[in-house]
Amino acid sequence: MHDNKEWEQQAADALKSVARRMEIKAYVEQSPLLYGLLKKAALQYVTGESRIDGLEAGQRLTAKGYAISLEYIGENTVNAEECEAAVLEITALIDDLGKQGESARVSFDLSHIGLMLDTGLAYTNLIKLAARALETELELFISMEESAKTEQILEVYKRAASRYPNIGITLQAHLHRTPDDLAALSASPGRIRIVKGAYQESDEVAIPRSESLNEGYLQLVGQALGDGHRVSVATHDERIIREAIQRGLLTVHGAKLEMLYGIRPELGSKLKSAGYPVQIYLTYGHEWYLYLCHRIAEYPPNLYRAVANMADSQRVDPVEAYE
Repeated sequence: MHDNKEWEQQAADALKSVARRMEIKAYVEQSPLLYGLLKKAALQYVTGESRIDGLEAGQRLTAKGYAISLEYIGENTVNAEECEAAVLEITALIDDLGKQGESARVSFDLSHIGLMLDTGLAYTNLIKLAARALETELELFISMEESAKTEQILEVYKRAASRYPNIGITLQAHLHRTPDDLAALSASPGRIRIVKGAYQESDEVAIPRSESLNEGYLQLVGQALGDGHRVSVATHDERIIREAIQRGLLTVHGAKLEMLYGIRPELGSKLKSAGYPVQIYLTYGHEWYLYLCHRIAEYPPNLYRAVANMADSQRVDPVEAYE
């Protein structure tokens, strides 16, 4: 008999595989009943499908004392017109946040703005966004994607960050290459976000979820802070957070906790009340299916919450859970 940890790992692996099967995604989108049910589940983790949804949730969290990061969901865009549409939407998001005067961050995948077509296109679009964000004193953040894209993403980031210091980069602790990647970023001025890594990767490429991965994560945080980087500790794992606190990593200047919208709001509230800076990562957009699968895969008990939300006649409002 498998124990709970084995079952959760199998469930996570299965969800990551399902998330990448476009025929399943297409079936969901073409089934009004199934689409409606899954969308209710997604609203635990996604603010909605429009920019207004993200901005309103962000304003409410800012009023409660949280920093915010907003992302217009999308990745693996292979059509130039769709890439341009994504750039226009992200530009509008930057402008709206600037008008609100929010101290915020705008995040996105490079594959949403051209990486799948040409690294030059992704770089050009990134520069446009960075220039616009600099005018409004906003920080841009590049998310990390599958390991096959890591080299291209870092190449584009380094070129852009040498011109615009308001661009940050995400590193995945589970990749074997990450300590070397971090060392190579010593001259880059942007903030570094460290995540465990949500993508399904082979053992040759990545470390499986384990105590070894947790220790590697903490070592990366310590290495980044020691190198003088501002660091976002992006995790919901209480063991890692507790150890980071014990090691004094979260009191180093430039350190910040980052947590995904709708996941462990009680933990975010507790940490903020204890005086630690907490940033909530919010998303919006129509491409929520993949995001939902990853959130459940990251923490399989989220599946129970998703099922409960599908059955609940009331609209989910995760902001209310934050104190």
